[in-house]
Amino acid sequence: MTDDVTAIRELGDRMAEAIEPVLVGKAHVVRLALTAMLSGGHLLVEDNPGTGKTSLARALAACIDGSASRIQFTPDLLPGDITGVSIWDQSTGRFRFHEGPVFANVVLADEINRASPKTQSAMLEVMQEGRVTVDGRPHAVPAPFMVVATQNPIEQSGTYRLPEAQLDRFALRTSIGYPDHASTLRILEGSAEPVDPASLAPVVDTARLRELAGVVATVHVDAAVADYVARIVDATRQSGEVRLGVSVRGALSLVRTARAYAALDGRDYVTPDDVKALVIPVLAHRIVLEPEAELDGITQETILQQLMLSTPPPRGRDRS
Repeated sequence: MTDDVTAIRELGDRMAEAIEPVLVGKAHVVRLALTAMLSGGHLLVEDNPGTGKTSLARALAACIDGSASRIQFTPDLLPGDITGVSIWDQSTGRFRFHEGPVFANVVLADEINRASPKTQSAMLEVMQEGRVTVDGRPHAVPAPFMVVATQNPIEQSGTYRLPEAQLDRFALRTSIGYPDHASTLRILEGSAEPVDPASLAPVVDTARLRELAGVVATVHVDAAVADYVARIVDATRQSGEVRLGVSVRGALSLVRTARAYAALDGRDYVTPDDVKALVIPVLAHRIVLEPEAELDGITQETILQQLMLSTPPPRGRDRS
C-alpha cells in the first residue's frame, strides 16, 4: 500500500504543477479539488466573477484522460437539458434515451445558482447515486464521476440560494480568491499568451484514477480520530447559534476526504491535523445558522473555528 500512497502523492504534485500556469499561486485549491476527486465527492467553488472558477474546473477535466462537459446554468434551463430526454424513434418504433451533458467524467456546472431550484434539483440523484432516472429507467454515468460547480455570491443579482439538500451533496466548498501581488505580476507578464485550460496534457487516465481512489478508501482511520470527527459533528448540532447541524452524510464526507487528504501527503493513515484542515471546507456549507446569528454577522466558518477550539483532538498515537 505504501507504493500506492506514494503514487497518490506524486499525482497530486503533478496535478498542481500542470494546473499552476492556469491558476497561478493556488496549489492549496488544487489539492482540495483533487481531494474531492479521489474521495468520490463533488466540489463547489464559490467566489466572485473573474477569479478563475471556470478555469479550475476546465483544467481538472483536461488533466484526467476522460470525458468532460460544461453546463451553463441559466434561469430558463430545464431539468431535461441536464439529464437528457427520451425521444420517439420512428425507425424502431420505441423511445430512445438521448444522454444529457451530465454523462461525463467531469461535469462543469457553471454558475449553478443562476438556475431555478427545480432545475438545480435535477442534479441531486446523479450527484448521490451516479445515475439518472428518466421515465422510470436508470442510466449510469461514467466512472469516475465528479461535478465541479461554480457559484456566484448569493448577494449578486439573478442568483438563487442552493437548497440544503443539494449543498449537502458537495464534499467540499472552497473559494479561489484574488491572487497575491507576486502572482498577479506573473499573470500580467504572461497575459500576451494566456494558457487555455483545455490544452493541458492529461496527467492520469480514468482507469488509474479509479485504482487510486480504491487505495484512498483503505487509508487507516483510527477509532480516536473517528471519535474526534463525531464530537465535532455533535457540537454543530448542539450549538445555540445553529438551526441545522451537520448531517451523517457530512460526517462521512469528512472521513472520506480526510483519507484522500492524508494520501496526498504520502500517508496511509489519517491524523487529527487532516481533520482540522478539512473541517471548514467540508462542513461549513452544511450548517444553517439561526436568523439571529446571521443578523449578528456570525458565519459558519466562525462557528466551526470556535467548536474546534472547544473540541480537543485525540492524544497519543495517530494509528493503532
